Amino acid sequence: MFPPPESEADPSGRGFSAAPGHSPEFSPDERRILLKLAHDSILAATEGRELDLTPPSPHLAEPRGVFTTLYHHHSLRGCVGYVLPTGSLFRAVAETARAAAFEDIRFPALIRAEIPALEISLSILSPLQPIRPEDIEIGRHGLLIRSGGRRGLLLPQVPQEHGWDRTTFLEQTCRKAGLPPTAWQAGAVLEVFTAEVFGDADVAN
Repeated sequence: MFPPPESEADPSGRGFSAAPGHSPEFSPDERRILLKLAHDSILAATEGRELDLTPPSPHLAEPRGVFTTLYHHHSLRGCVGYVLPTGSLFRAVAETARAAAFEDIRFPALIRAEIPALEISLSILSPLQPIRPEDIEIGRHGLLIRSGGRRGLLLPQVPQEHGWDRTTFLEQTCRKAGLPPTAWQAGAVLEVFTAEVFGDADVAN
């Protein structure tokens, strides 16, 4: 079983596709497969039917964290995900798409009439790695801070969108965890990841 998905305020950074200077990990065909799966998962839920969630390739069977973000008429409509991988990426995309549509407590459950105008963006996370504060790269690294049972996460695009420097990024991630803004200097565990983000507009023919 997956742990409960985590809600995240619009982390997708639409238009961001890979860390600067790095080639995309997922091919155009893989992106299409995953985005179609996300749409199919939501539609299947409204129709009360199950999907076959057997990964179609070894790559999509890898355990990965992922966030799925929904937009309706270009406005945020839901976003949830898994920070830590607990199953295949293929299954995680289906699970988080359904959760974003029906379980994000910030929004009412999606209704079928909204589906034709629905846009989806996926943020696929790399494995977490420990890091020193001075080695964090704005625009490349997402950040997870943990201390005393509290945890806060911000995706790589967030500091770029807000114009934050490294210190502000660290402080804001501490606040996200419900910690003092200086907790990163007082023994909190710092881990980073990268995120490859793509959406429906990126695979449109």
